[in-house]
Amino acid sequence: MLEGISLDQLRAFIAAVDEGSFSAAARKVYRVQSAVSGWISSLENQLGVVLFDRTGRFPKLTPEGVLLLADARNVVAGIDALKARAKLMAGGLEAELSVVVDVFYPTSTIAAAAKAFAERFPLTPLRLFVEGLGAAYQPVLDGRCTLGILASLPVEFPSLVSERVDEIPMVRVAAPNHPLAGFRGRIPKRELAKHVQLVLTDRSNLLTGRDYGVFSPSTWRLADLSTKYAFLKDGVGWGSMPRHMVDADIAAGSLVLLDVQADFTLTMSACYQASAPPGPAGRWLVDYLKTASGDPR
Repeated sequence: MLEGISLDQLRAFIAAVDEGSFSAAARKVYRVQSAVSGWISSLENQLGVVLFDRTGRFPKLTPEGVLLLADARNVVAGIDALKARAKLMAGGLEAELSVVVDVFYPTSTIAAAAKAFAERFPLTPLRLFVEGLGAAYQPVLDGRCTLGILASLPVEFPSLVSERVDEIPMVRVAAPNHPLAGFRGRIPKRELAKHVQLVLTDRSNLLTGRDYGVFSPSTWRLADLSTKYAFLKDGVGWGSMPRHMVDADIAAGSLVLLDVQADFTLTMSACYQASAPPGPAGRWLVDYLKTASGDPR
């Protein structure tokens, strides 16, 4: 019966193919040749097909054996991965790591971190979500994400612990044909208030009734940063953007820096529930991001 197929049989089959003979396979799996021959013969009986042509000096895979070899490798690899993952979990490593990243955080930095994470923790899936404002905090607060790389907000979250990761410079910009782009000298708030300000809206209820960095009574509220960026370049309004996202546009002249006194930086922090601190994989990711920002604290 197929249900009785053992890992010993599959490992012997794979070793015989890789080593080229039953005797060499026996040395690889640390068994006598008769045991390897017996495992392979019983595997053939259970499968109902001949895996090796034994008429020559060395066993040669039959067409059926060629097709079943890939399946055997997949089964053995899956079992090996299961055992390795279980061993790591028993040692405290997270089964998976779910992280929500603020939309203002540099994509290049988190991409490099994800690549390094995959090399360091190949058996730990990394699930990344991108959100902004209160909607970025919500998955950490409700337990859907273990960790958040989040921008500071003008509201307290007593249940969360935060560790500073980076500072993101923010700038106010407009298209070169926008009225504010031609303003001479420092732009006063009363002048900013005359024009439509493009604002990233919060997709959660955490900031209900609060405005964050809004200077104009006339606002267009957009659900995602890419739309805001496109609208800025089209001259629909003015607004703030992370400096790293618009540096190339400023250099090319497709966006203009507005001379506004209140330019600011966003503090990015690693946030997690005080009652559920990150495990080894999460701790490694936080430390990696701190080092990437030049702040190893």
